[in-house]
Amino acid sequence: MRHRKAGRRLGRNSSHRKAMYRNMVTSLIVHGQIKTTEAKAKELRRIADKIITMGTRVPLSSLDGLSGDQLKSAQARRVHFIRRARRWVNNPEALERLFGEYSERYKQRPGGYTRIRKMGFRSGDQAPMALIELVGDYDPSTAKVKAPKKEAAPVEEAPVEEAVEAAPEEAPAAEEAPVEEAPAAEEAPAAEEAPAEEAPAEAEEAKDSE
Repeated sequence: MRHRKAGRRLGRNSSHRKAMYRNMVTSLIVHGQIKTTEAKAKELRRIADKIITMGTRVPLSSLDGLSGDQLKSAQARRVHFIRRARRWVNNPEALERLFGEYSERYKQRPGGYTRIRKMGFRSGDQAPMALIELVGDYDPSTAKVKAPKKEAAPVEEAPVEEAVEAAPEEAPAAEEAPVEEAPAAEEAPAAEEAPAEEAPAEAEEAKDSE
């Protein structure tokens, strides 16, 4: 596994490969497009996009309206990026075009400055060929903006019916039927005491008293 070995070797050693990339980047900036093999075009795109990004960091229009320390800081930053881009761009004309025309053209473009088109196969070795070119002007109004993800509508939770166990309603107390008091038994009329007949004993006492 080729860990930490990004990029194609293209059958060249490192110094030859870097020199080839410098020439290809310079030609791309000067002419706007070049025809090469598909493998070289894909490797060139990685370098060309980084260099054009350096030019868009501090375009000339960004220096307008600055003064004092802010202007000096912006100029120093611009010079810094020019020196970095000079490692890859060999032609002064191409360098001037990079930090002039292209910096203004792509200052609002968020990357993707090149386009690769397949051009069939090369006669002889049948290597796949491609045309790499710089894209045109960028119009932010025509940019495809991803539609924001629709936020899931908050699910309205159904009101949870509190399972309050309803206390069993007390059944209305059965109305006590009025107890009909049984009619009191009619008291039998007290037997009239018969007049006591004077006992004959009293008569006897009267006789003795005589």
